[in-house]
Amino acid sequence: MCNFHLIKFLLVFLVLTGASSSQATPKEVSDDFEIKGFHLDLRIQVMTPQALKSFAKELADFGINTLVMEWEGTYPFKKHAIIANQYAYSREEVNDFIAYCDSLGISVIPLQQTLGHVEYILRHPRYSLLKEDRKDISQLCPMETDASKALFKELFADLADTHHSDYIHIGGDETYLLGHCEKCARKVAEAGKSKLFVDHMKMIAQLVVDLGKTPIMWADIILKYPEAVAELPDEVIFVDWNYGWKTNHFGDVAALQQQGFTFWGAPSIRCHPDNWYVTDWMTHFNNQRDFIPYSREAGYRGMVMTSWSTTGVYGFIWDVGYDVIDMIQVRNTYPLAGFRILIASYAQALASSEPLDAQAFVYTYGKDRFGLTATEADALWSFFAAPPVLITDGKPADGSTIEMLIQNYTKVQQGVNTCSPKRNQREFEHFKLMVDLRMHYLAYKAIEAKYNAADFDPAQTPELLTAIHAILADADVLNQRFEGLMSGFLYPAEIAEQNRWRVEQVHVLYHRLAKLKDAE
Repeated sequence: MCNFHLIKFLLVFLVLTGASSSQATPKEVSDDFEIKGFHLDLRIQVMTPQALKSFAKELADFGINTLVMEWEGTYPFKKHAIIANQYAYSREEVNDFIAYCDSLGISVIPLQQTLGHVEYILRHPRYSLLKEDRKDISQLCPMETDASKALFKELFADLADTHHSDYIHIGGDETYLLGHCEKCARKVAEAGKSKLFVDHMKMIAQLVVDLGKTPIMWADIILKYPEAVAELPDEVIFVDWNYGWKTNHFGDVAALQQQGFTFWGAPSIRCHPDNWYVTDWMTHFNNQRDFIPYSREAGYRGMVMTSWSTTGVYGFIWDVGYDVIDMIQVRNTYPLAGFRILIASYAQALASSEPLDAQAFVYTYGKDRFGLTATEADALWSFFAAPPVLITDGKPADGSTIEMLIQNYTKVQQGVNTCSPKRNQREFEHFKLMVDLRMHYLAYKAIEAKYNAADFDPAQTPELLTAIHAILADADVLNQRFEGLMSGFLYPAEIAEQNRWRVEQVHVLYHRLAKLKDAE
């Protein structure tokens, strides 16, 4: 180690060892990342204005200096009002929130998707010309250059009018339809996917540069198709999102760094395969443990923690000609209100020169934040460490049985529900609700599996209906608890919507069984 690096290491070490030893409270983060950010996804689970402010204050207390806002349909564009959905904020609410973040020392970066993940735009007839595909409306056609340029020039100008940040995030991830339509296929055949992607994103990035802003984009596609990367404006910053995979998951980061491009990193606290009923806590803890130190070593200039309200899968109700009547987010995650502990561990991982020790962190958090006993802290750790096994095609993905999962998770449920936190009880109630939702899900899946079994006998219908009645009664109680915990955090209509869709599959099975019983 050269003297310069040794001195830098010693200085950082002295700063960190002089900080508070409590891992459960906000602390000042170190200076190795210029951007210490958090990404807020508002595709669904739209937070109330007051909840947004409270969340921003908590982030500031943790030392976060940047908030990346993926407004999607909640932003009130002046010239494109049709984009705003039923939960959209007013201009006054947006301006007030950004001013509040400014007062906290948090810079608010708008994230505007510009190629993929634009269902919320392409669902409207006004933008039909831009569709890459009539039915899969996740992506716009990069060959419709003039129309795209006109649209995003106006959207960016509007965002720049309300946001004071030096940056605009232009999205660009998961553009799986590259080369899909005839025009795009011809260009790919002539010049390759990288050229198709870069030509579009270069035009988009230049619109941002022309506004005096710096464009940021997700790195996955350019890492996969890097051949034309040099044609992008030098100002572009790439965000390497890695949710627990090996390094260079999408491609060779160092090769693009050698060409002069700047990188930020992005781990996650909510992502696939998380859903209402299970969170892969250990992957998220380990993601922080591994990826943040790697990003330091790799020379990343910023870190932005992502948190996805949904894994981005939509269900559509179509009219003639694939006109969208409505679209529904599926595979939703538990709302952000329940994940303070992962935000706290993120702050700890940013602050420490040592990789995060998840178990030690959880025990300290349980003691300092909740006042848990050692036995209760063990129960909390068992909750986080429980395998997040999904049911796939009616069977557990780990090769066990649903009955075995229920038996094993009953111990976790009992442990969490017997905890009596002395402080911050409302936060702990989220864990109790999560564990009960998990058991509710497994109980339903056991009934569903019996109904789907090859040896199912209609004579079993009354027994299954009785079990379904119990599941629905349990769902009513869980919905009430969910409503109580989310009151003031989410809009009432969205709380009701989340509750309705979470129980929909139970109602579907109930009506099938009821029909079968009536036919006897």
